[in-house]
Amino acid sequence: MNFISSNQNQQAVNSSFRVDISRGQRIGRVSSEWFSRPDDERYLSLTELYDAVKTRADRAKARTVESRAVRVEASRENSERLALIVPGQDQPVAPTHWSFGQLCSLVGAPATYMRQLPAPLAGINLQHGLLSHRAELVKTLEAEDGRIELRAVTGPDYGRIWDHELVAAVMRIAGNGTGDTMWKVPGMLDWATMRHNPFVDITKDTTTLYASDRDVFLFLVDDTHPIEAGRLPKGEPDLYFRGFYCWNSEVGSKTLGIASFYLRAVCMNRNLWGVEGFEEISIRHSKFAAQRFAYEAAPALTSFANSSPAPFVAGIKAARERIVARTDEDRETFLRKRGFSKAETGRIIETVLQEEGRPPESIFDFVQGMTAHARSKAHQDTRLELEGKAKTLLEKAA
Repeated sequence: MNFISSNQNQQAVNSSFRVDISRGQRIGRVSSEWFSRPDDERYLSLTELYDAVKTRADRAKARTVESRAVRVEASRENSERLALIVPGQDQPVAPTHWSFGQLCSLVGAPATYMRQLPAPLAGINLQHGLLSHRAELVKTLEAEDGRIELRAVTGPDYGRIWDHELVAAVMRIAGNGTGDTMWKVPGMLDWATMRHNPFVDITKDTTTLYASDRDVFLFLVDDTHPIEAGRLPKGEPDLYFRGFYCWNSEVGSKTLGIASFYLRAVCMNRNLWGVEGFEEISIRHSKFAAQRFAYEAAPALTSFANSSPAPFVAGIKAARERIVARTDEDRETFLRKRGFSKAETGRIIETVLQEEGRPPESIFDFVQGMTAHARSKAHQDTRLELEGKAKTLLEKAA
């Protein structure tokens, strides 16, 4: 592996490096986003993404209105479309698919059924719901783009965090996300050589910067500064790098959240391999959400970006050095005391034996066996439970 000089605590690489993805967790969240995004939701830089979401925010206007004052009418041009007459807005407002569902939810009407009704009949039902709406007020988000569109309708206490605010917070630490800082769109794992290559062209196929009319999702890594956290059984360095992803919806389709972690590789399908130290925070869009974003989420992102990997490396080192089992009886007792069945205990021990060429002895051995066993589970709840036990064990070792 070739290194070039860097101002960071770790040296920067200028070529691919070998990784061992049999360790840690596999996380598919980014891959799910990658599979589901059409080309027009994929962006090649943070600058391009920011411009898109900021432009749509600039066209939008949020208002709180009395629900009884909102009038529903079938469009004269298209009898299958509904429009809303909203106080203070001269033109009819056209609900999007998303905001129509929100409106139905607010008045207690089933959105799927309402969409099947002729527009005049659906309008009558919605009008009745608005007139009898107990909360009395609704908050609308209207945008003009050729026509006046209702992007969102929520309760009056909805605390909007704009998508561009999250992107701007990321840009403060990551620049344009293409390599002008240490944080960038990730490279790619070569399955033939088991080497992670940080230097992959950013295209619509490889980008991890996404935005739709409902949300944003961003995933960035520092994969040009791998961290050595000990040695593999054959003496090679066990290399990690840092990563984070974050998401938001200014129209209320999801919370705001940030997840940070260490990982060993990202494959072509944008699965995360060999993940350790996963941490996540989320903020609901409640009344004081904007303040919580300013005082919690944004500083947490900056803190992770600027933090030293030393505590993480020390934790891994402590777990490797702490021997907790020297005999088969010790190994079985150690796992059974932590709630594993006899069958699970045998499988975890066998997994370590196959992957490491020896039975587990240290805390780290058992953690790796648990996470590898978790990957074999078909049900997510079971996987999460096993991974949670592994994480708790590792944290106690540190």
